[in-house]
Amino acid sequence: MLASVSESRLSHDPVVAARDLRTIYAVQALRALAYGFGSVLIGTELARGGYSPARAGLVFTAMLAGFALTSIAVGTRGDRMGRRRLYGALFLVMAAAGAVFALTRWFPALIVASLTGTVSTDANESGPITSLEQAMIPQAAPSFAERTRAFARYNAVAFLAGSLGALAAGGPDFFRRYFPEVPGSQRFLFLFVVVGLLCAALAGRLSPLMESGEELSAERRFPLVRSRNRVAGLAGLFALDSFGGGFVVSSFVVFWFERRFGASVEVMGLVFFAAGLLQAGSSIAAGWLANRIGLLNTMVFTHLPSNVLLILVPFMPSLPLAVAVLLARFAISQMDVPARQAYVVSLVDPGERTAAASYTNTARYVVRPGGSALGGYLWQTLALSAPFVDAGGLKILYDLILLGTFRRVAVASDR
Repeated sequence: MLASVSESRLSHDPVVAARDLRTIYAVQALRALAYGFGSVLIGTELARGGYSPARAGLVFTAMLAGFALTSIAVGTRGDRMGRRRLYGALFLVMAAAGAVFALTRWFPALIVASLTGTVSTDANESGPITSLEQAMIPQAAPSFAERTRAFARYNAVAFLAGSLGALAAGGPDFFRRYFPEVPGSQRFLFLFVVVGLLCAALAGRLSPLMESGEELSAERRFPLVRSRNRVAGLAGLFALDSFGGGFVVSSFVVFWFERRFGASVEVMGLVFFAAGLLQAGSSIAAGWLANRIGLLNTMVFTHLPSNVLLILVPFMPSLPLAVAVLLARFAISQMDVPARQAYVVSLVDPGERTAAASYTNTARYVVRPGGSALGGYLWQTLALSAPFVDAGGLKILYDLILLGTFRRVAVASDR
């Protein structure tokens, strides 16, 4: 027999649900602040440490590989261990991994810390932590309209906090310029330790409402049953999109701009701050748009033009023009994220959400390391433009296949 969660734990109390959503948003803000800070500073520190493009790519690859490994564990055991308990534990691991990045540039240690799956190259998507949040948010926002708005706000919080983190990444160099006694900028990565501990404490405030789903048993060994084929199809397509995106993760973009145009960390911090503001606004717009034209249309028709702009970035002759095109791309490139997250959890039963979110995210993480490693290699062996052109082309192919495959699949309005 399946061991179902008790009815009392599934009852929807609007007050409790609102408090849980605010807690998740607060955790998202703190985590994105650290990840936005790290996306600029980690790339810069690797460049200053003498890392080649290929070697830096391997560190980014390990981060993404860690996402995949830990997300698989969350998908298969997350509901059995308890979402809230696992959520808090992951933040304690994040604190430990952040301490490694703050203390050393020794390559093996950075690889091990990266493989924990808790150090992210992007502010709004962070491996197993994101998967758990994607499964928990619908528990507090059960209707279709509430759910799309909740995911829109969730991502807007991430982009805004991430942009503030990116802006703050220029602080260490500023202080060292005027106050030479300030420790090296690498030590400022201890922010990951502080944020990890704070988020672990906040995770303990979540209510039992977040604990939905069914435990696995002898009769049901696989956490997906009814939705297996749909999730597999989405996972395959998300893998294609993510492989392309792996060529141009945020830290690699910072690395590329420093090598191509000599862009300083202060400049790139401002660029990613502006990008975060644009992405925050577009996330809110995505929630509004999805409730009018549908989740799938929002995913595809905002993503296509952003990928054309991505291809154009390396062909710009100067830093200002390259930044302008990059920001134009950021203004629409992430509108598909809240729509995609809401789409996945709307296609499956509540008890399958942890697994569906984890497996579709895992598909993205499994292939993305290959993109990160290949991006550095293509740059070194072919041309400066290769990572951007190949990424944009693959992502356009994903958009077209996604629309053709799922345009007739109905999404339940309320699960």
